[in-house]
Amino acid sequence: MTAPLNSPLPRACAYFAEALGTALLLAIVIGSGIMAEHLSGGNIALALLANTAATVGGLYVLIEVLGPVSGAHFNPAVSAVMAWRGELVRGDLLPYVLAQMLGAVLGAWLAHAMFDLSLIQISTKPRLGLGQWIAEAVATAGLLLVILRAPAGRASSLVAAYIGAAYWFTASTSFANPAAAFGRMFSDSFAGISPASVPGFVLAQLLGAALGLGLHGLLGGRLKIRSELK
Repeated sequence: MTAPLNSPLPRACAYFAEALGTALLLAIVIGSGIMAEHLSGGNIALALLANTAATVGGLYVLIEVLGPVSGAHFNPAVSAVMAWRGELVRGDLLPYVLAQMLGAVLGAWLAHAMFDLSLIQISTKPRLGLGQWIAEAVATAGLLLVILRAPAGRASSLVAAYIGAAYWFTASTSFANPAAAFGRMFSDSFAGISPASVPGFVLAQLLGAALGLGLHGLLGGRLKIRSELK
């Protein structure tokens, strides 16, 4: 960037990058779920495996490509922790979250458009229960711990690998992201979540993010993470 980092242009680019990255992430998650469900012949395990592989690859690429622009959060819980740590300017937290939420909905619509489905949908897939909420707290805590402790230049691969693993070891298939829960509410597909299930997921994710931050502190404190908006 040739302009100063506190000028309006880089900030607008960062907000756009968060919206774009979140939209593409949701399109990957939902679109690959739709494709996997169509091709798996009713084999849910095979469909989840395909959904996982697409998400891992897509997440890695998005972090690599958009990380230098915005930090590649794509996740309000991550942005909140970065603001708490002073690695995201606190005045940028709300624009980041709004961009992520908008991007999540647009990503769901993009996935539907690519598969010639009705753009406007509301999920009917319930994801309720203590086990699901514990899973989301664990998934989000682990995600934040990986982000905070990843060696320089390794965050994209480690985050993608962790999310891929968490698809399988958590009962919730590891949303670990309030924006993802919000966006997936607008897709009545393999990756969807019913509106009634979203508040429990989001609360568990926020608690998990705080837990991840606490665990990081117990492991010896802060490793500096580069912020494009400092």
